Amino acid sequence: MAKRADARRNSDAVLEAAAAAFVAAGVEAPVRDIAARAGVGVGTVYRHFPTRADLVVAVYLHQIEACAEAGERLLTEGPTPFAALARWIDLFVDFLVTKHGLAAALRGDDPQFESLHSLFLERLLPVCTRLLAAARESGEIRTEIGPFALMFGVGNLCAGAGVPDYDARTLVSTLVAGLRA
Repeated sequence: MAKRADARRNSDAVLEAAAAAFVAAGVEAPVRDIAARAGVGVGTVYRHFPTRADLVVAVYLHQIEACAEAGERLLTEGPTPFAALARWIDLFVDFLVTKHGLAAALRGDDPQFESLHSLFLERLLPVCTRLLAAARESGEIRTEIGPFALMFGVGNLCAGAGVPDYDARTLVSTLVAGLRA
């Protein structure tokens, strides 16, 4: 059964608020804080996501889909394919910063985490492939880096997010600038 429009809005607001709260305070952020960020009551959060694990998984899935859907839109709207790629990498970084906390909460040995990781690659690798191909075809970037290597490299740079005096975003922007032809 499809959700009513207001229920979908509430659910989306909770997911966005939870992602922001997880970045700011970790996946153990209080539900009351998430509800306040979303502009809903605590009961609304629990109605949509009965357990913290349900919320964590939903945030992860929501962010995968948002990042996947952004690729083609950025390519269409961007001034150049390289600009679209760079903007998508920024969105990917936002996702990865949240993902690291989510991964810790889900534990790498959890079968649910394995299926989420597979979905992550299934949905995002083709987007990165498309953006890289467009930037290559336009002559804006070098050709020797592949989509998996780029995503893996960005992921590794983001692994240090939250460490004092470490700015993953600056390092990733340096990496992306290094792609230029």
